[in-house]
Amino acid sequence: MGFRVSEVVVFALIGLFLCVSACLYPWMPEVVASHWNIRGEVDAYLPKFRGLFLLPLIFTGVALLLIAVPRIDPLKENIMAFRKYYDWFIILFSAFLFSIHIQVILWNLGVRVSPAVTVPVGVGLLFFYIGILCENSRRNWFIGIRTPWTLSSDRVWEKTHRLGGKLFKAAGVIAILGALFWEYALILILAPILFAAAYTIVYSYYEYQREIEGKG
Repeated sequence: MGFRVSEVVVFALIGLFLCVSACLYPWMPEVVASHWNIRGEVDAYLPKFRGLFLLPLIFTGVALLLIAVPRIDPLKENIMAFRKYYDWFIILFSAFLFSIHIQVILWNLGVRVSPAVTVPVGVGLLFFYIGILCENSRRNWFIGIRTPWTLSSDRVWEKTHRLGGKLFKAAGVIAILGALFWEYALILILAPILFAAAYTIVYSYYEYQREIEGKG
């Protein structure tokens, strides 16, 4: 079985992650800034090695899991029906984590680009694309809004994901606004996505009950 373009991109990014960290290691401070609060102020530090290699190692594990999902899902044929959208999600998610890593490195080298601006934009774009992915997904065990009711019915899955796609895209737009109103960024990121998740869970139950009653 050959590799898909998305998988080649991910493997290239894994190598780039590690290469960038290794090449810049001698120029980094012994203790590196690793976390920022909602105001863009540093509030946590890590030793240099962990600060440079922790995220690449986490990314490697997550990326390998994302690549494995279409191969191990019992409903892999359904995933193939929307595989191109899933492939683009893998690429965008990988690029997002890589951008965070580069920002950490640049900050510690003296190039101070505030994550209070960049993170809401990156998260918002990911949420928006997850909405597109939801709208095009088919029933499976790993990707999408997986509740007992969506997994039990293709109709409930499709209706829930059609609605969920719209809500996730709206959540993405709202999250991006956090770059302009950084003091409210955390609320603008979390509140809409939590609402979207909770609402679609309830909606899937409601639609499943309607389906059951219609068969009764």
